[in-house]
Amino acid sequence: MHDFLEDGRLKAIPRQRKKREVVLRHLAGKFEPGPSYTEKAVNEVLHRYHEDVATLRREMVGYGLLARLGSEYWRAQ
Repeated sequence: MHDFLEDGRLKAIPRQRKKREVVLRHLAGKFEPGPSYTEKAVNEVLHRYHEDVATLRREMVGYGLLARLGSEYWRAQ
């Protein structure tokens, strides 16, 4: 994980699927299981790690780490 971070932020979103999944799982750990989050709240958390929050959010949903209904998100795993 340290290979992808610089000063606590992602240098880049990994292109390789396995490496990307490691990063996304790490970010999913920033969300508590149970409560739901608004899209704005998810963006605020993800922006601490990378400016492309839309890609991170979409990928986390795609990997089944976050679930989404409308503009509400929650940790799926």
